[in-house]
Amino acid sequence: MNDVLPHALQLAPGRDVPNHPRYPLLLYRQVLPVSTADLAAAFEARFRAHDWPAQWRAGIYPYHHYHASAHEAFGIAAGSARVRLGGEDGIDVELTAGDVLVLPAGTAHRGLEASADFVAVGAYPRGAGVDMHRAGGGMARQRAQIANVPHPGADPAYGAAGALMRLWPTSPDS
Repeated sequence: MNDVLPHALQLAPGRDVPNHPRYPLLLYRQVLPVSTADLAAAFEARFRAHDWPAQWRAGIYPYHHYHASAHEAFGIAAGSARVRLGGEDGIDVELTAGDVLVLPAGTAHRGLEASADFVAVGAYPRGAGVDMHRAGGGMARQRAQIANVPHPGADPAYGAAGALMRLWPTSPDS
């Protein structure tokens, strides 16, 4: 069993964003050392090893959005950023190189500010079809979709031994 415990934050539904009904977001600090030669490639390899293939390297959009069909992981490969999680009434979190943020489907996120060198590596569980929704209408249908997104089967940062396996129940009754 992995001893690394993330900050786990359960976000309530927002006025115009659903957030996840059961799963907390997970914030792991310093998963990889900042001294790693190519931190982006190291995050891509780690995520791929745990069946969360990386799909992009970029910043975080400056507007509230969420994915109703997929969970998402960010590995912070360079710089730092402040993001708002959970919609307009959510919480602000500082992210720095080496951190991993795991967002369950439906969790709104928005980049507020970032250093000039900020780079995040984005990953989703293998086979996930990724959609994007902005804050606003249509949430009844999206809430049902979010509640039915499959459990990822592994923690993107620590695999089968990661905290996600304990903190995200595999059934609604857990």
